[in-house]
Amino acid sequence: MKTSEFYFDLPEELIAQEPLADRASSRLLVVDKNTGAWKHKHFRDIKDYLRAGDCLVINDTRVLPARLYGVRVDTGAMVEILLLTRQDLDTWEVLVRPGKKAKPGDKISFGDGKLIAEVLEVIEGGNRMIQFSYEGVFEAILDELGEMPLPPYITHRLEDKERYQTVYAKHEGSAAAPTAGLHFTPELLKEIEEMGVKIAHITLHVGLGTFRPVKAADILEHEMHSEYYVVEQTQADMINEAKRQGGRIFSVGTTSTRTLEAVTDDTGVVQAKSGWTQIFIYPGYSFKIVDCLITNFHLPESTLIMLVSALMGKDLTMQAYAEAVKEKYRFFSFGDACLFLTKP
Repeated sequence: MKTSEFYFDLPEELIAQEPLADRASSRLLVVDKNTGAWKHKHFRDIKDYLRAGDCLVINDTRVLPARLYGVRVDTGAMVEILLLTRQDLDTWEVLVRPGKKAKPGDKISFGDGKLIAEVLEVIEGGNRMIQFSYEGVFEAILDELGEMPLPPYITHRLEDKERYQTVYAKHEGSAAAPTAGLHFTPELLKEIEEMGVKIAHITLHVGLGTFRPVKAADILEHEMHSEYYVVEQTQADMINEAKRQGGRIFSVGTTSTRTLEAVTDDTGVVQAKSGWTQIFIYPGYSFKIVDCLITNFHLPESTLIMLVSALMGKDLTMQAYAEAVKEKYRFFSFGDACLFLTKP
């Protein structure tokens, strides 16, 4: 299957640059796989498509303010680093810009010396392994000095860091937000729970690979990035019980979907476990646990639109995207949402 089959033309003005004041007021395109029909709603209407016994699965990862701006200790030259993966307490894999001059032994100062990073080694792909030194609590210093690692298509500055977090964000570790969840408010989640819908929490720390374009002409040649997940026993039990009782599993976002499908065995039972997943879901994949998907509109030729196509069929997916462009929906991280139903 060719990557070009997942291309669509997106006018630049449809890329949302800022979040809406009211999270739940985003538009919602509801697509029914069985009928091929769609409806134009608002996100708060999501509760009209849920019923008692269903299970809503959310990713409770929290985004790190992972972008830091500093200066080289030896020359005073400006340096930007982006935290990618924590190796241990103070050692991180990072992306450095400009990277060519960041050599082992070099030191970078942030916040007038509040945080010092030493380059330990250059690793595969050109990233760096660095070690931080500081006085106090690293997370508190990072919260003070760091900025949210907004994707490159967002050019506006984010005034409130919390708007790039879900209202249920808990476990720090992501380099990007699980953006489908940005539309939920505490009030909406409470209403959903009061309807008799179970809400299960899983964790997948989103990596920057989620924004990486598929460069291979054939999608089977694409190397998927790896991300760390945790599924607790209580949450696995909740999801499995809902499924046994005939409830539908609504996955909030492609990150929740990838996690659920990675931890579900061939009999359709979710296993409690943690680890790294490189699961690549594209048309032809047979879903083991996920019934319905709540997600944002994704980049052309991305692994994310391929995942949606695997669930809904490529033709219907691309038709829905064409409809969204025609109706001027807002796209990507701060944009509008879709609800893809396979079991109405």
